[in-house]
Amino acid sequence: MSYFNNMNQIKYEGSKSTNPYAFKFYNPEEKIGEKTMEEYLRFGVAYWHTFTEDLSDPFGVGTAIRPWDKYEGLDLAKARVEAAFEFFEKLGVPYFCFHDVDIAPEGSSLRESNQNLDTIVAMIKDYMKDSKTKLLWNTVNNFSHPRFVHGAGSANNADVFAYAAAKVKKGLEIGKELGAENYVFWGGREGYETLLNTDMKLEMDNLGRFFHMAVDYAKEIGFDAQFLIEPKPKEPTTHQYDFDVASGYAFLQHYNLQDHFKFNIEANHATLAGHTFEHELRYARVNNMLGSVDANQGHPLLGWDTDEFPSDLYSTTLAMYEILKNGGLGRGGLNFDAKVRRGSFTPEDLMLAHITGMDSFAVGLKVAQKLMDDKVLDDFVEDRYRSFNEGIGLEIVEGKTDFHKLEEHALGLTEINHQSGRLELIKATINQYLLRAYAGE
Repeated sequence: MSYFNNMNQIKYEGSKSTNPYAFKFYNPEEKIGEKTMEEYLRFGVAYWHTFTEDLSDPFGVGTAIRPWDKYEGLDLAKARVEAAFEFFEKLGVPYFCFHDVDIAPEGSSLRESNQNLDTIVAMIKDYMKDSKTKLLWNTVNNFSHPRFVHGAGSANNADVFAYAAAKVKKGLEIGKELGAENYVFWGGREGYETLLNTDMKLEMDNLGRFFHMAVDYAKEIGFDAQFLIEPKPKEPTTHQYDFDVASGYAFLQHYNLQDHFKFNIEANHATLAGHTFEHELRYARVNNMLGSVDANQGHPLLGWDTDEFPSDLYSTTLAMYEILKNGGLGRGGLNFDAKVRRGSFTPEDLMLAHITGMDSFAVGLKVAQKLMDDKVLDDFVEDRYRSFNEGIGLEIVEGKTDFHKLEEHALGLTEINHQSGRLELIKATINQYLLRAYAGE
């Protein structure tokens, strides 16, 4: 059965095309630097937003029209697999991602849930034999069910901790079976509402123990995927232990996990933490902890996780600049953890939204590469910090000075000469590069 029978294979037609079902900028075979666009961008489709999301919100029921929703239970799960691989093929995307409950319904017990997963995983594995689309990463949902009301790996209840661990154990086994290149730990409810009833140290210690057990089990079964933590501030708990990259990195270092994990960074989560997307990417990059990306954007007027498809070319350019500076994403990718708007409820909207996101990051990639080739930002930064290339500045960088020498230097200063940061010029220059990319220059 075809679920997208009114849509053909999405092709690249160039910036002058008026066909909404065509890429205007994403040409998977085009070389950018040393790799093709497809190799650099490594796009992934999020199973949850694309095939299970019903577009409900706190103020209304779902509006999504999905032809596969006429089924129930395991029949629905099987229909989603069929729809998913048809979608992957027509979009030409190399990867997909999922939570356990996205692909199979939970049963009345963990044993039954695992049996449901086995059925659907076998079906996915069979479809993957004839598909170019691979599993970028999988994870488990340890946050939606009421059993996780007080957390999972950081829960106050040992039974919940054990249940969460059993789900991750199964998730690691599934990841190995399907050849996942990464495995993500999304905290969900790993945090607290108030300190008045919270033993923070015990919760964080237990979470550290949880991650170590996961590392040990992955080694035991020979699952060599890259482990990723996805920082998530504010939602759903008041204080998340994985608030941003900085706090997550401190956590990993404290529990001696930094050699086993990198970060999966989401744009919308960055803004919820009070950071820019490129800030989180930069912090991870300079600490060699950038692993993968959840590609979306938030709404500047709303204070929650809106998960919009990325269309801000300025943001995608600065994001790709950090990714290129990182040498790419390695085993990671750009997963569209994004959902169509509630008023965009047709199956066609799913395809159109992904085309928009892929084109947006393709523009970002091309402009970022040109900025790097021309050393535009590098030259600005190098000039701004040139005082550290000689004299007292070089001694500071090389660790050849102390407070006595610095005081002697400072006492001899009659004035300090500053230079302009030229921020407006920098932004104008980036705008020029963006406009040139649109013009095909």
